[in-house]
Amino acid sequence: MAKGKDVRVIIILECTGCARNGLNKESRGISRYITQKNRHNTPSRLELKKFCSYCYKHTIHAEIKK
Repeated sequence: MAKGKDVRVIIILECTGCARNGLNKESRGISRYITQKNRHNTPSRLELKKFCSYCYKHTIHAEIKK
């Protein structure tokens, strides 16, 4: 049986371009993705390059706190 906490955790990835610029006139919001990560393989914060529907381009999406 597994010991301790769950190995796979649910995380939220948020667009760093939208979050850094704030909610300016050209963007309607902040792009967010929900995914899972393995806590043992990636103990640090996860960053993936994904498509932001508000920026209309591929940007870096970083893990945020819940």
